[in-house]
Amino acid sequence: MSNLAELIAGWAKPGCVDWIGLRPERCKEMRAVDNIMISADGLEGDRGRTGKRAVTLIQQEHLAAIGSYLGQGPIAADILRRNLVVSGINLAALKGREVQVGGAILRFTIICAPCSRMEEALGKGGYSAVRGHGGWCAEVIRSGRVRLGDLVQPVD
Repeated sequence: MSNLAELIAGWAKPGCVDWIGLRPERCKEMRAVDNIMISADGLEGDRGRTGKRAVTLIQQEHLAAIGSYLGQGPIAADILRRNLVVSGINLAALKGREVQVGGAILRFTIICAPCSRMEEALGKGGYSAVRGHGGWCAEVIRSGRVRLGDLVQPVD
């Protein structure tokens, strides 16, 4: 039988980058792109923060969960204003680890809490629907290019 540390470190298969979005200005529409350079400042052309919140990620699987809490289908990626949507790997299981996303290496730092605008964007209950499903913030350990279809996997 495996010990707890081995179980926590385990993962089944790499994930995949499904969507890349830029927030050029506060409260403006996001712009989807098929590839982007990520540096310590975050995504090139994005108005995001540096440091522990340089990149934001969410799981594709959570877009469906959020929609189901609201009685509808999956939420569109741009509504939540995260930079990267990935599928096939549990991002929560990667907290604190170095993760290769395409050519970049990120470290997931803190959860992305929903903002008060979720009620406006998703309707009544939108804020609560996103709680626990809003994704992760990450700091950039190594700059690199990220493309749609790139793998997402722990480095260690």
